[in-house]
Amino acid sequence: MPIKVNLDVMMARRKVSLNKLSEKVEITPANLSILKTGKAKAIRFSTLETLCRELDCQPGDILGYERDMN
Repeated sequence: MPIKVNLDVMMARRKVSLNKLSEKVEITPANLSILKTGKAKAIRFSTLETLCRELDCQPGDILGYERDMN
């Protein structure tokens, strides 16, 4: 998939754990883990907004596009 999720990078930069972030954004740790590992098929804008607010970043810091070379 050409959409790359960099949530783990942002979490490491902000030194925040999965459990702590899941509490702050009110998402279960399991669902946040699915998003963090890039296995999610979609994300709500409200969830993305909350993640950006808590991590003090922009949506482009969490999501990126990599051209599929196939």
